[in-house]
Amino acid sequence: MKRVLIIIISILAVSMGLYVSVDQLSKSQGITSDNTLNFYNWGDYLDPKLITKFEKETDYRVSYETFDSNEAMYTKIEQGGTAYDLAVPSEYMIQRMIKENMVVKLDHSKIKGLENINELFLDQSFDPKNAYSIPYFWGTLGIIYNDKFIDKKDIKHWDDLWRPTLKNEVMLIDGAREVMGLSLNSLGYSLNTKNKKELKAAADKLNTLTPNVKAIVADEIKMYMIQEESSVAVTFSGEAAEMLDQNENLHYVIPEEGSNLWFDNLIIPKTAKNKEAAYAFINFMLEPVNAAQNAEYIGYSTPNEAAKKQLPIEITEDEQFYPSAQTLENLEVYDDLGKEFIGVYNDLFLEFKMYRK
Repeated sequence: MKRVLIIIISILAVSMGLYVSVDQLSKSQGITSDNTLNFYNWGDYLDPKLITKFEKETDYRVSYETFDSNEAMYTKIEQGGTAYDLAVPSEYMIQRMIKENMVVKLDHSKIKGLENINELFLDQSFDPKNAYSIPYFWGTLGIIYNDKFIDKKDIKHWDDLWRPTLKNEVMLIDGAREVMGLSLNSLGYSLNTKNKKELKAAADKLNTLTPNVKAIVADEIKMYMIQEESSVAVTFSGEAAEMLDQNENLHYVIPEEGSNLWFDNLIIPKTAKNKEAAYAFINFMLEPVNAAQNAEYIGYSTPNEAAKKQLPIEITEDEQFYPSAQTLENLEVYDDLGKEFIGVYNDLFLEFKMYRK
């Protein structure tokens, strides 16, 4: 609204024989590049009320854009068309961006509240000592099922997806690392393997799953499961939390043999124009009350231990979304595999999708 008002005033000024630039008017209204935070985040991954709160508590205005994949985020930042001050990549993409000198090394003297983060989620392999990133959300990959159609004792392992009784019932998330990963886990292999024999074995096993696969999709999984159009799916924990809220017959399971433990962290891209605004928002989200509000709104697990204490006990004691330390030990974080092996995973996954047709 302010921008529209500025343009109208500028037009009127010109018609009166005066010259007043939009830039000058913007500065008089407090709208300058110096007080704007350009934030690039996943879709539906921040409570909008927190943006309003941040703007009221600081002198900053937030320009907010969203992406739907790490790869889309990477490409746009690499191209440099927009100078984002803050972004939220996942662990393997953070590792890649650090290697390619696309991320600012953090000045920890400007960060307040890092002590609120549980030590389990700090100093990870993708960013030792959190030199470049600050934890935002974390979660797991697992299986969601409907107890009206499937007994809970029948879904504990990845191998259970291959049960003949699940013909044309399984929904898979459309992700090479995730789908190849579940097959690798079912064989006892690492999610980050570069052993081509292991990868071929995982791909061959996936091909035998095709009779059970109803569809390979993304966000549509929520609709299918909530509306009971399918009885079982592979999805992320936060997505599962939203589904469980809307259908009491749904349950989420992390397979006992292991799965993916993922992290989404805040980073400052190398092209950032307003680093001070980025630090201000990082500190804002490290405040327990804000992190708790965001976690309750989004449904994903917070790494902020102080915030976790402010959440309802029925959330924090639910091991579907806050698994035990023993369960966490069996989970594995995705590594950046490099272009060659990312290509191998993608090709094998594409072949699987073509095979099922």
